[in-house]
Amino acid sequence: MTVDAELVQRMARTVGEQVSEGMRAGGAADGAGQLDGNGVDSSGWDEEDRRMYTRTVIQRAISAENERRLGQGQPPLDNAAASELNTAVLNRMFGLGDLQLHIDNPQVTDIYVNGCDNVHLKWRDGRSTRERPVAATDESLIEMIRNQARRSRHEHHWDPASPVLDLQLPSGDRLNAVAWVSQRPSISIRRHDFAIVRLKELIDLGTINEALFQLLSAMVRARFNILVAGGTGAGKTTLLRCLLNEIPPDERLVTVEDSLEIGLARFAELHPNHVELEARESNIEGTGEVTMHDLVRAGLRMGPDRVIVGEIRGAEVVPMLLAMSQGNDGSMSTVHADSTAGTFPRLQAYMAMTPERFDTRTANLMVANAVDVIVHVARRRDGRRVLTSVREVTGADGELVVSNEVYGPDASMRAQPNFRFEDATLARLEHVGFDRRWLEPSANRWGSTG
Repeated sequence: MTVDAELVQRMARTVGEQVSEGMRAGGAADGAGQLDGNGVDSSGWDEEDRRMYTRTVIQRAISAENERRLGQGQPPLDNAAASELNTAVLNRMFGLGDLQLHIDNPQVTDIYVNGCDNVHLKWRDGRSTRERPVAATDESLIEMIRNQARRSRHEHHWDPASPVLDLQLPSGDRLNAVAWVSQRPSISIRRHDFAIVRLKELIDLGTINEALFQLLSAMVRARFNILVAGGTGAGKTTLLRCLLNEIPPDERLVTVEDSLEIGLARFAELHPNHVELEARESNIEGTGEVTMHDLVRAGLRMGPDRVIVGEIRGAEVVPMLLAMSQGNDGSMSTVHADSTAGTFPRLQAYMAMTPERFDTRTANLMVANAVDVIVHVARRRDGRRVLTSVREVTGADGELVVSNEVYGPDASMRAQPNFRFEDATLARLEHVGFDRRWLEPSANRWGSTG
């Protein structure tokens, strides 16, 4: 069933008022979730304290609602309806209302809202569906997003003067919102599957096979500088996260991201010595901006064994390449490109847009001196994400970066052996225990996953 929207709105308003009054009065929630009126200072409450307190108030509000219904000769809410109402009110107060139900669904990969009543989902199996409205009006949709922005870690403004909002949600997912420059408010949410954390898991998902697992894990151990290329939604960040979790726990890692999507903090037992750096936009006065370029340079001064840039998309390409070529071996990043070969013109364009305006020849030399391997992932029509290509970078020759596509895509887009690695590269891999027999075509069979 679907709980009545007016009831959710009315109860959320009532509960919000009662929670505010209780906190002002110094109420506290004890371990059993009961209100304790002995004057504990609520200013010391954390988010979970407030949630516990709110859950208790919601339960009392639901009981009051049932008493009201009985008094009017109406049937009370059954258990299913009461549970749905409880979730809806919590989502209204701490999350994104009806949108939160989609965010909490592990099978949803992308959420698109083109106005309050035009909602579309993409699913992990490749389906696209249209869903019911997530707000009563566009104005209430805007206010819901604004409330979430106010609860975020950084100061975010979303108004006619700042019509574009980029926000990391508490779930780790990324929200982009645009209004006032579009006909209706537009919300896009990219889900991140933090349940996929190890490279081995990608075999069962059909993204790689056993031979590629052996190769990629050896590249990490051999401290190859790796770029993960792919299009939007191809699984670049997921593959990067899995590669990072192959790094030994005694190494110090520094990650630099526009928005914290890799989520190393979720795997602190794998990386006890890590630092996450996140770029910051300027405030309403136009000050306080910290760019990715700034953070990469700062990260290099923090004594990292490896530097990881969530995505190269501009001037941060230069310090990243310098880090890779000047002692921070084993560093990694992602880049938006439609193939491993297509990565080179993308990097050249980024370097041409820097203040130094590097020409193609210089850019190619820097790339060749920094990057060891580029791997490409793509999303097929059936929704499955697959690794399509592995390209070894071997040098630069004027207008060209010299490379070998060691693995190339077959008719199903899945990577198959294509050329051999150079002897020096093979020696590095074998030094960390890699068996070159994994590169033979006979060892590169894929499962029957389509």
